[in-house]
Amino acid sequence: MDRQRIQTGLAGPIASIRTPFTRDGAIDYDALRRMVDFDINAGAGALLLTWGDSLFAVLSDREIADLTRTVVESAAGRVVVAACTGRWATPQSVEFAACCREFGADILQVFLPQWYPGCLNRQTMVDHHLAIGRHMPVMVNSAEIQRNGAADGLAVARELIERGAPVLAMKADVTGEYDRKMTSLIRNSWTMFAGGQKSFHMDLGPYGCRGYLSTFVTFMPEVSSAYWRAIGEEDRPAAVRIIEKIDRPFFEEILAMPGGFDAAMHGITERCGLTERWRRAPFTSLDDEAMERLGGLLDRLKSIMGEIQHATD
Repeated sequence: MDRQRIQTGLAGPIASIRTPFTRDGAIDYDALRRMVDFDINAGAGALLLTWGDSLFAVLSDREIADLTRTVVESAAGRVVVAACTGRWATPQSVEFAACCREFGADILQVFLPQWYPGCLNRQTMVDHHLAIGRHMPVMVNSAEIQRNGAADGLAVARELIERGAPVLAMKADVTGEYDRKMTSLIRNSWTMFAGGQKSFHMDLGPYGCRGYLSTFVTFMPEVSSAYWRAIGEEDRPAAVRIIEKIDRPFFEEILAMPGGFDAAMHGITERCGLTERWRRAPFTSLDDEAMERLGGLLDRLKSIMGEIQHATD
């Protein structure tokens, strides 16, 4: 384990892996490899597999393993690769952690099984992460450990730190005061990065959040680069301008798409020539009319980004 390499990779723009499919619902591994190369060349410091964006809900356990191995092999050590568990019991999660170590993944994000409130308590969540950590460096997800409330989530993180658990990072997935408190708590022990929109990253920045999950690095990297440069130069007005002119309008439009954010992102990667738009049934995919709307949105964003770049030259 190269702790510094892993934490550095997670302290910048991170690309989320969205599983691509063919029209008949098969995983498109050629498209997956194209996406990995694109994201790395676009400047992502890490590739993140996750239960949501990677569509684990419609994958078999074998497919999750195959997907993980393919991403690791395609990255070929060029960037950090963060694998992710399914919503599995501890024994299966531990078994998968051992597989991820063999594949060569760098760190493993932990998701939790939860059927009904009260199935998990603080101690079982701590023990679950510790068991997985015997095989792989661990990434905690802030939303997962607060399933019994914010106080429990903070207590779980605190105990993992006190016990010297092999945790290197946390993905912040809950906007608001909980994740601000969490960032303050863990910033000297783990690397915190923000999921979601750029405004979430800016909100957590003063508390010690280092990286962010970048949507734009996967299809329009000039936006990601400009925002990250503004953050590095502590040019808050420039960062806010990108949020107001690019990020916020983008999310407002694609969240209103039929099928929501994920369907829109699959459509965008088709527009960029990386994948096809399809998602596995019963998930819906965009029709031709929605794809035309996406094309218009991307054209507008590119024009606005060009104006921003011209104004700063």
